[in-house]
Amino acid sequence: MTSKASTPDSEISAPDENCYRLVVLGSPKVGKTAIVSRFLTGKFDDSYTPTIEDFHRKIYKIKGQVYQLDILDTSGNNPFPAIHKLSILTGIKHFHKIIEGISELISTFILYHFCISGDVFIIVYSIDDRNSFQEAIRLREQIQSTKNTANGTKCTPMVIAGNKCDKDNNRQVPLDEAKAAFDQTRRCVFLETSAKKFYNVDVLFRCLFENARLPSEMSPSLHRKVSASHGPTSLRPSHNGKLALRRRLSEACGMVTPNARRPSVRSDLLQLRLKTIRGSSMDEVDDDESERGSIHRKLRKAMCCIQ
Repeated sequence: MTSKASTPDSEISAPDENCYRLVVLGSPKVGKTAIVSRFLTGKFDDSYTPTIEDFHRKIYKIKGQVYQLDILDTSGNNPFPAIHKLSILTGIKHFHKIIEGISELISTFILYHFCISGDVFIIVYSIDDRNSFQEAIRLREQIQSTKNTANGTKCTPMVIAGNKCDKDNNRQVPLDEAKAAFDQTRRCVFLETSAKKFYNVDVLFRCLFENARLPSEMSPSLHRKVSASHGPTSLRPSHNGKLALRRRLSEACGMVTPNARRPSVRSDLLQLRLKTIRGSSMDEVDDDESERGSIHRKLRKAMCCIQ
């Protein structure tokens, strides 16, 4: 089930089949939060604040249909500096290796949960950081492997963004190499972006929603922005003569909901079970009933653990 927050959107409910989760992944300091901020507000903050995990919810009304997009802005694979400091202070031999093993196990579980609960993905690396490029390759493989194992999805909708292309003088990842690593396949697109210069950000989201077979009007430039302070009724499209013809015809508008709460892991698993049973609208039809039965048994076992 999708968790509803006590915000203005609580009066507007999107049907389950119109609820999607976007997960943004990548190494630290590659610009994940900047891209999300450009998508939600159009603004860019040049200062850097490490992200632990940010959750955002945006409600759309497009051609009479209500859609809900939950955005999970992840932290990247940050180490735990406090743990390293503790190992130095205590002087316990091999203590840091034990803790690193535990933290790696936790990180693996968290990444697995992101992969399972996400419907669409953006993987971000920085063109001036080769390590972040290698991490992006690993993340893409992890998502595809996890989705294929969990529910047989062979083509997961995603976009790989080589961010900070405004820093071309400091480039460590050649464009040709990146294109070769992220070969354009069905439902997966690669492009370079600059959140700072607002270059290709809108194109990024248009490609993402097209890959996911979602309305293109969910892209930042193709819907009317509505303030949450005006309440849910603001999502009713108005026929404003000043709007572009395309916007008048699509009657698309969207509202970022304040104080939206991140659904619990239990809610994520319930939602996953419903999507698996119902069959996600983005997945290919799988005629292998034995595989379906296996998936359902695994999900039921997981649900027993959290109920």
